Amino acid sequence: MQTATSGRISTPDIAGQITHAMRLMGVAQLPRNYELYYEAYLGSNPQLSKDLAALGSRATQEELDAIGARYFSHVHHPNGIERAHSTLATKLADLVSLLKEEQSALESYNKVLDEAYVNITSKSAASADILRHAICLLSEATVDTMNQGKERVQTVVQKSFEMEVIRQELDEYKRIANTDSLTRLANRRAFDENLAAVYNNEHLRTFTGLLVADIDHFKKVNDSFGHPVGDKILATVGNVIRANLRRDAFVARTGGEEFAVILGDSSQEECLQAADRIRMVLAGTPFKNSRTGVNYGPITLSVGVCMATAAEDPVDLYNKADIALYAAKNAGRNRTMLFEEGMRKDSSRNWLIYRR
Repeated sequence: MQTATSGRISTPDIAGQITHAMRLMGVAQLPRNYELYYEAYLGSNPQLSKDLAALGSRATQEELDAIGARYFSHVHHPNGIERAHSTLATKLADLVSLLKEEQSALESYNKVLDEAYVNITSKSAASADILRHAICLLSEATVDTMNQGKERVQTVVQKSFEMEVIRQELDEYKRIANTDSLTRLANRRAFDENLAAVYNNEHLRTFTGLLVADIDHFKKVNDSFGHPVGDKILATVGNVIRANLRRDAFVARTGGEEFAVILGDSSQEECLQAADRIRMVLAGTPFKNSRTGVNYGPITLSVGVCMATAAEDPVDLYNKADIALYAAKNAGRNRTMLFEEGMRKDSSRNWLIYRR
């Protein structure tokens, strides 16, 4: 198991650390820049980290965008989210202006009604001409207001449709930004958010388990067959994990050859059964090149399990599940281990939740 994919830092305030580092380097606090430094901080893409380091402490936005386009071509649209936000803001401003016009029209119509009422009720307004004039005034004002109202309703409907399209676009940006491009599972960023949410709800905390899985001897697979084969194996492993869990289970690739599963509404026994089911199915899955006949397998997983009730917070929960994973590796691999307090004594690893 690569330490870069399962290493950690000692504080949960990752966002603060990254933002502070970007500020020191004079990097603009843009979402696309934060994405770059977040991935580099995780260490899941060593080459990305090297390329950012090569820029020095005063990288230009053009240089950062070039790196973003190189490594996140599927999601890194310079100014994409900013452009969508700007468009949405413009549409909202137009809608507000439209509503103000509607308010102004209603106020004008109200004045006409007041004048007509005064004319009709005035003692000096008994003549038929004055009454006819008041009724004519009311009729014209009513027709004008109704016509303007219809136009504004149509415009509001159109603006609402346009804003819905933009909202869907922003949702898609978020979905892509939270998706691992290789396995199509959730990525580390989405995993961190969902793990933190477990401790925001007492019910979730009481009935949630965390599974942390790591492909055994994956470095040997990459060294023997190359990274393209390794990427195909990662994608297949991700599919096997996803296919053998309930639909509502949250599955993520958290870095390198490491995966994580958040199982809600589950007992400890159910979490252990889910972990063993994934392991056994994967161990029986053929990994063979149909054209050349080369066998890449067997591919197996080691899994660490910890229940949310056994940890104080998301950081502690991940640490303990990772400790159990390390124990499974030490015990011979291709097995599931439930976290126990005594495991800490047997571990010589540095249990930091992220590592550079």
